[in-house]
Amino acid sequence: MEKTFCEVKLFQVKPDKIDEFEKLIAVVAKEQKQQKGCIDIKYLKRFYVFDDIKEQPRELTRIVKCVKYYSYWDFDTLENYSNATHWLFEKYSKEIFKLLIMPFDINCGYSIS
Repeated sequence: MEKTFCEVKLFQVKPDKIDEFEKLIAVVAKEQKQQKGCIDIKYLKRFYVFDDIKEQPRELTRIVKCVKYYSYWDFDTLENYSNATHWLFEKYSKEIFKLLIMPFDINCGYSIS
């Protein structure tokens, strides 16, 4: 399998903005999938945590500061990823940022498998 260029974002969503964030991300994800070179885009809402690796994960029962969401965006090339990221920032950054306690964290690089 050829290496792809991937990105993981962490979104720390304000507790009172969860519904608004999920509705916006449903729209954004559909458009993200249509970007040139996009292989896949997935979003994850953090519902569980490990307290003991010998046990099943425990469901989170309360919100302390924020609700964490992660996205995984996979591309065929760095160039297509870069173009899609510029598109995302231009089109949606203001809407997304107002729902977060701080700007999202971006980690990216080439896949290793």
